[in-house]
Parts: sequence; C-alpha cells; structure tokens
Amino acid sequence: MEKNILDWIAIVLVIVGAVNWGLVGLFSFDLVQLILGSIPLLAKIVYILVGISGLYMIYFLRKD
Repeated sequence: MEKNILDWIAIVLVIVGAVNWGLVGLFSFDLVQLILGSIPLLAKIVYILVGISGLYMIYFLRKD
C-alpha cells in the first residue's frame, strides 16, 4: 500500500503525540508545552491535530 502525504502527516503527528505522552507519563514533562507553551493557541492546535491523526490512523489501518 502506497502512502500519500496525508498518511505521512498523520503518522508523524501520532508519533509526536506518543512520544509526548510517554514523556508526560515517565517524567511529567510535556514537550509540546515546552516548545509551544508561549503560544497557547498553537499548542492547542497541535494537540487537536494529534487527536485527529489518531482517529485517522484507525481509518488508515482499516482502509486496506
């Protein structure tokens, strides 16, 4: 199965979200907040996009 650009964006965002949650769980360290905390709207957009990407991964895994 060939991946399109949307697939790759979703994969990267899911990985970012997974790493961030791992850091939060292990060290109470929120990397997204550290990087984008000074721009709350942008941080919120990243969190929303990570969530949407997770839902897209459900579709992505089922579309074959």
